[in-house]
Amino acid sequence: MNKELVQYLSTFITPGRLEVFDRILKQRTRYLTVVLEDIYQPQNASAVIRTADCFGIQDLYVIENNNLFTIDKEVALGASKWVDIRKFNTKGNSTGRAVVYLRKKGYRIVATSPHEGDVNLEDYDLAKGKTALFFGTELSGVSDLVRSEADEFLKIPMYGFTESLNISVSAGIILQELTHRMRLHPEVDWLLTPAEQEEVKLSWLRRSIKMASLIEGRFLKSK
Repeated sequence: MNKELVQYLSTFITPGRLEVFDRILKQRTRYLTVVLEDIYQPQNASAVIRTADCFGIQDLYVIENNNLFTIDKEVALGASKWVDIRKFNTKGNSTGRAVVYLRKKGYRIVATSPHEGDVNLEDYDLAKGKTALFFGTELSGVSDLVRSEADEFLKIPMYGFTESLNISVSAGIILQELTHRMRLHPEVDWLLTPAEQEEVKLSWLRRSIKMASLIEGRFLKSK
């Protein structure tokens, strides 16, 4: 049914727009994903969403233990329309739930934080499997729970007096490096499956067409 619905909704956008969807879908990935834990500055969170979209990351996870996640539309520039944002904000330990969920999805938990035994960005082994990159709060970084649960620690080598980068800058550097190497790596199967591409395309169509739910309802009723 999804395939038929995608074909039907595709008639409500221009051929040029449809070509852009198909071209970008071929570069989308879930092999890498980004997890934002308790980010409280909307500008930083929004910049990371924009960066994720630019580098082809389809899913971005948000953990709200203490801080609500908000989007600055002027910074995100519509990127939240194309990236699937999934929130963990239930009572109790949302971080723990996110870790369990991502592990079930086959992700390694990777903390972007200096730590004993950490690995430099350029040495990170992408072939080990899918990676969930955890970014923590602006002041204290990732939580102790993420540190205790992490399968690996990733750091950006730095050579100045300042010991850390802004979170959006860190995300940009890490995603540029890893997505570039991912696309060139012969052992990494990073592409979305045909079913995933269809699912994402359907979500993009729904977000792009005025009164999409009404149009979809009429289509389903005709079936």
